[in-house]
Amino acid sequence: MAILSDTDIKEYLENSRITIHPLEDPDVQIQPSSVDLRIGNEFKGFRIVRKPVIDPMDPGDLESYMESFYIEEGEPFIIHPGEFALATTYETVKLPDDLVARVEGRSSMGRLGITMHVTAGYIDPGFHGKITLEISNIGKMPVALYTGQRVCQIVFETMTSPSEKPYGHPDRDSKYMGQERPITSKIKQDHEIKNRFKQIKLVK
Repeated sequence: MAILSDTDIKEYLENSRITIHPLEDPDVQIQPSSVDLRIGNEFKGFRIVRKPVIDPMDPGDLESYMESFYIEEGEPFIIHPGEFALATTYETVKLPDDLVARVEGRSSMGRLGITMHVTAGYIDPGFHGKITLEISNIGKMPVALYTGQRVCQIVFETMTSPSEKPYGHPDRDSKYMGQERPITSKIKQDHEIKNRFKQIKLVK
């Protein structure tokens, strides 16, 4: 695998092999081997609930654990130490079947104690949608985030061959394909969780 340089990124964008929309300031956003992405205007945070754990086997809706916040342009979303929130990139990204991508936090955000992904930093070939940001504040001070602010960067890597069943393929469980807003975990759709639910129902 090889990482695309800025020259390659521009060529892939010009040929529409990679789509990043809107890419409003390419001179600023395209870096030597990545593209800076901005944060959108919707955030999701955990509610204070009276349940002891988040249990994927709980028949209740996981969506009820979180609430959405919409931030007007110029207004801050404050993430406090120890807090976790979901957001998405301002940009929509589309990958071909022979590229994977990684999302990394910008160094300037990391130096404030803000991480931009926990485990969702890997983007499968064929993905199309806004990219989920799993934001944590591991620092000592609250930090303000603003819609349109560059908070992360996407790195593109070539594959040895195109994927046989890329993300979005009918035979693949592509739970987050085409997402346009922060989406709560769809872990209940995982194969092993669904099978467990079926076994429980059969026993009953």
